[in-house]
Amino acid sequence: MNANENWTTAKMPSQAGRTAIVTGANSGIGLQTSMALAAAGARVIMACRSPDRAAAAIEDIRSRVPQADVALMKLDLSSLASVRDFADEFRGRHERLDLLINNAGIMGVPFATTVDGFESQMGTNHLGHFALTGLLIEPLLATPAARIITVGSMGHWRAKPLDLADLHYARRTYKPFDAYCASKLANLLFMKELGRRLAARGATQVSAGGHPGGADTNIQKAEPGTFAAMRMAVMRPIALRWFINTAEVGALSTLYAATMPDVGNDDYYGPDRVFGMKGHPAPARRSRLAQDADAAQRLWTVSAEQTGIAYLD
Repeated sequence: MNANENWTTAKMPSQAGRTAIVTGANSGIGLQTSMALAAAGARVIMACRSPDRAAAAIEDIRSRVPQADVALMKLDLSSLASVRDFADEFRGRHERLDLLINNAGIMGVPFATTVDGFESQMGTNHLGHFALTGLLIEPLLATPAARIITVGSMGHWRAKPLDLADLHYARRTYKPFDAYCASKLANLLFMKELGRRLAARGATQVSAGGHPGGADTNIQKAEPGTFAAMRMAVMRPIALRWFINTAEVGALSTLYAATMPDVGNDDYYGPDRVFGMKGHPAPARRSRLAQDADAAQRLWTVSAEQTGIAYLD
């Protein structure tokens, strides 16, 4: 793809007849991804933790895309029981799945553990999506040329090598943003190893990904009335003009990876300007750690052990 094409959803192929799941679809990149897929004709399952916020998002989509075929299904990626319930319900209703967009995430939160004992960012951002993909692998494999799209982050560049013996900080000092970066490195290693395993079995399914660069979303929040909130209010217009994308433009890399015919296993896209922070989709750079095939295989093994969900062996 020519990085100067300024690709937009106007160039996206029709998605009529395709079924897509988008995790974290009630706001930000997930909402914009869902809206664009629905506008292109896809049936979109919005997989969200909060039914109330998701219902408002569905109303927003239908007000802008009256013909949208969108539905809500509850999913809490921080709970393996919820992931299993979601997958069971989906498989009971659908025999095929064209697109699984692993988008949902949390960022820079204080230390907490999930109900399954995982550090919350690794548990939600990586292990929840690892489990979801495994529990949906049958409808994905039953759908020729289905895609599993992983939403990455430039934060992965700050990650250190994953400590697979202590993923959940039982012995290490916890730093919120470091833990977030580790979870995003895990996302890219998962994308790589999933693609390798699909290719090894000669499957037509594709594992690819994209990152939004700097995007104007609510993944980072500031309490109203605080200095941080006031600073964000002042800086936001400047940042949007020069340094970051709107959520709508930030979603384009995900949408390119999900829909364009030239995308293959382990392809990864991001904004083409301001060092990957702003612009339209182009092939994106990754850190050396994110390209470590041995680390990707080791993470896969640990993820299967910790979630109890093994697939594509």
